[in-house]
Amino acid sequence: MNPIASEVRSAGRRMTLFGIITIILGIAAIAAPLTTGVSIVVFVGMLMMTAGILRMIWAFGAGSFGKGLVGFAIGCLTLLCGLSMVSNPLFSFGYLTILLAIYLFADGLAEVAGAFRLPSSSGRMWMIVGGTASILLGTMMWRQYPLAGGWAIGTFLGIKLFFIGIAMLTTGSGVRKIAESTRKAA
Repeated sequence: MNPIASEVRSAGRRMTLFGIITIILGIAAIAAPLTTGVSIVVFVGMLMMTAGILRMIWAFGAGSFGKGLVGFAIGCLTLLCGLSMVSNPLFSFGYLTILLAIYLFADGLAEVAGAFRLPSSSGRMWMIVGGTASILLGTMMWRQYPLAGGWAIGTFLGIKLFFIGIAMLTTGSGVRKIAESTRKAA
């Protein structure tokens, strides 16, 4: 067998395997959205804590007391924000819910408004439907404040992982088929 075709087929198998794993992770995230959301908030909080500590260390090399003091203060604030996210992720969902709800609502309004600038034959209706869905989801999150952020993050991540897994699975299968057809042609 051609070594390139063998390597391509092997890569296709790995992609298919990773696709299956990603689909399983997506389904797990959708099945337990609040647990997934808490995990994400804690992870982001840990990243913020690390960034705060690094910013505080970096402030000592700032060259002047004023710049160093401002950098150290920002590092302390970042560290405290990270600590609050890690120590109380459910409280962090409150802020997250507000941000997501405002984002979805504003994005939906912009999408609907932008749709009316397009000719009707260019898919304007799908933009209006998508924008309306975004507005409704933002409104729904706002009304379920503060816990909607947790399930929304978990659900959104799960759906995204599921579709990435499907794409990896189908691409891996296609790559393997191409490698097989190349092998048979040779």
